Order: sequence, then C-alpha cells, then structure tokens
Amino acid sequence: MTAAEPARIWVVDDDRSVRFVLATALREAGYEVDGFERAADALAALEARGAPDLLFTDVRMPGEDGLALLDKLKARAPRLPVIVMSAYTDVASTAGAFRGGAHEFLSKPFDLDEAVALAARTLGQARQGPVPAAPSEAAAGEDGLVGETPAMRTLFRAIGRLAQAPLSVLITGETGTGKELVARALHRESPRAGRPFVALNTAAIPAELLESELFGHEAGAFTGAQRRHVGRFEQADGGTLFLDEIGDMPLPLQTRLLRVLAEGEFFRVGGRELIRVDVRVIAATHQDLEALVEQGRFRADLLHRLDVVRLRLPPLRERREDIPRLAERFLAAAAAKLQAPAKRFADAALERLLAYSWPGNVRQLENLCWRLAALAPGDTITRADLDEVLAAASGKDGIDAAGEDWDARLAAWARAQLARGSDGIHAQARERFERALLDAALAHTGGRRTEAAARLGLGRNTLTRKLGPGRRRR
Repeated sequence: MTAAEPARIWVVDDDRSVRFVLATALREAGYEVDGFERAADALAALEARGAPDLLFTDVRMPGEDGLALLDKLKARAPRLPVIVMSAYTDVASTAGAFRGGAHEFLSKPFDLDEAVALAARTLGQARQGPVPAAPSEAAAGEDGLVGETPAMRTLFRAIGRLAQAPLSVLITGETGTGKELVARALHRESPRAGRPFVALNTAAIPAELLESELFGHEAGAFTGAQRRHVGRFEQADGGTLFLDEIGDMPLPLQTRLLRVLAEGEFFRVGGRELIRVDVRVIAATHQDLEALVEQGRFRADLLHRLDVVRLRLPPLRERREDIPRLAERFLAAAAAKLQAPAKRFADAALERLLAYSWPGNVRQLENLCWRLAALAPGDTITRADLDEVLAAASGKDGIDAAGEDWDARLAAWARAQLARGSDGIHAQARERFERALLDAALAHTGGRRTEAAARLGLGRNTLTRKLGPGRRRR
C-alpha cells in the first residue's frame, strides 16, 4: 500500500447482511473492500492475490471458523492485522482470538462508525510496524462469568488481552461481584495455566498468622510451629497468586509484599534461606485504595506495583440486563446439584428480580437461586415464592437492607410492557402510581381523607376526585 493507493480490506463473514453493511461503510470511508462468505474463499484469494492490509473475520462460520482462519493467516501472512468479530463475547472467545494473534476483538452487534474508526487506527498502527504475536498455548475452560452488557463485554475483551501479558492486575468491585472468577479466568487463559492458581483472602486470616500464610515458616519459628510450612507464594511458584481484599493487609506485611513483587524473593518466617519464586500476583479489593493511601493505611508504592492494570467489575444493579440469564443459569445448576426437578421463573418473578437492588451482587443472586431450587414448591417460581424467600433472607418483608429501589422497579415494569408491545403505558403507570400512593395514605390515616390529603400535599377535593366513586368516605 502506498500513500496514493487506498488500503485493501477483506471482510469474511457467512452473514451476507453483515458483509454488505460493513463493506459499504468501509468503501464510503475510502477503502478498497472485498467480501468472502467462507474462510476457504479468503485463503484462496490470499494465495492468488497476496494479503490485504487488514482483515475482518467472524468467529462462527460453516466449515473452518474464524479462529482456524486466524491461525492460517498468521502462518502465511504474520504481519496482517486481523480484527475478529463475534456475537459471543465471552472470555474463551476473546482469549482464543488474542492468543491466536488477533489485533482486536469487535463485539456484534457493533456500531459501523466504531468499526470504521477501528480500521483506521489499525491501519495506522500497521504502518508503524508489525503486531507482536501472542503466546500460542493456554488452557481454556468454563469461566463462570456471564454477561452481555457493554460493561461485561469490555471486561471480557480486557481479560482476553491481559491473560497473555505477565502484568500485575488489580481487580476492583463491590463484595459479591465475582472478582475471583476474573482472576481465575486471567490465569486459565494465560501461559501459566498449567501451573497452580492459589487464592488467599487476606481479610479472612488473623493478622498474626497472615505473614506465615503468605511466606511460610520454619519449624520452631514461633510457639506452635512444629514443622516447616510452605507459604502461598511457594505454592504458586510458576503460576498465579490471587490476593483478595488486599486493602485489609497490615502495613508491615505490605512492606514484605512489596519486596517480593520487586525482587521475586523472600525469607520464610524464622528462616535464613532466600526463596526465589516466579509468581504473577493478581490483587482484588472492594475498598478505595487511593483513600487508604491518603489515610496512611496503604502504601502508595505497593499500590503502584499492584495497579499496573486495573479491571473494574460493575455491581449487579449496573448490569440488570444480565440478571435473567444469570438467574436461569444458577437455578439450573442448583436443581442439577440437588437432583431436583428443573424449574423456571414466571414473568412476574423475573420483573421482581430485575427490580431488586442486589446489595450482595451476583453472590446474593446465586444463593437466592439455590434456596429457590430447594424450597419453591412448583416447577414455575412465582412472585410470591420469590418474595417469601427474600423476606426469609432479609427479615424485612423482602426489602433488602439498602432499601428497595422503587424507580428501578418502575423501569423494569416499563421494559416488560414495552417488550410485550403494550400501548399507553404512561397512563397505566400514572394510574397505578396514584392508586398506590392514595391507598398508602388512607391506610396510614385510617381512612381519614382530609388528613390523607394533607399528608400528600393535596386538596381534599382533589383527593376525592382521584379516588373516584365507590370509595368509602370518612
């Protein structure tokens, strides 16, 4: 490609509509574009005409899939940047793409302007030099991470890319969001997958024992130390050590941890032998570590060492669209484990799940599904079944300690009505809102309309008119 010639881009996808709209958008941006229905067609064109400047490929296609095509392209044209497209944005797909040498992963459905901008960036980088190849081997498996929201798709792409890099990662997020699942996915998709993954919750170990747990101890190092104990760093040698709730680590241990991260060596408690290890450390916290640094409770240099790359896990209330899929998955897994009949959620129960605030996040949802699998009497879980279990769990009539997010419940109802094709939902919502408000005020005042109107900030005549005929007067 010279400055006077347009860049050549190939689009490989068995979906004709995707090929057409993407190719059209790229041509309108000034590129020369060819489309191919199958991987075999693109490989034949490669042999006959040479490599293009950029190639887009889908993952799932008849015959050879996009990842098999990627392998062959990297063998025949190693400098060719390849953008992998897929509607299946999970850790296994993204990690497989980056492991095979993909330049980027584009989630379907995608914005055409975003795709064209990505092509421009990729071609600009290609002019500066070849894209480095990623390691070719890593273990793959079920990751336990589920999500189709934009935040989760971004997270999956980041995991797929970071799994190949030997960098320290700091995972942040509220309790119960699944931080250890992210750490396990980073390990499983990395070149260290064949070595140990060792997890330690620093908040769950008493401070006086934490040093020994991390670094081990020699026999006689302290009272009760009758034999040598190998610590978590030695156990994880060659693999990954996951340190959960790192913000709770005592300051003296932070100093020791910093040395290990910097030098890769340490002494066991009471020992004189210098132990050398090769460990990738992934840390996690639900706390604001920057605030802890300002308070003098966390070392700034340790934060910088741990926070080479930061991944944020969103709370469940920020990814409500994922709740039905998560709930159905957890419910099916629980029923299979308990050898109980398969169950499903009624629509009203799903609306309730969508409206709930989930202070315990994904972990709370999973625990709830286990209780429902064991306790719900029928094959279909109703709103009443759900309310009963929530009430038993919280002791507060089904309202969690953080308070019910009523506007989220309204939004969930609106989404359900729109999905059913209902019309006039604004009037329906207004009627239900006013009825609930008036009934609550009348119940509070014992049916006294004047007092109820005053508490609501309405005139008595207005309240009477809104109540309509047939309502008891008092």
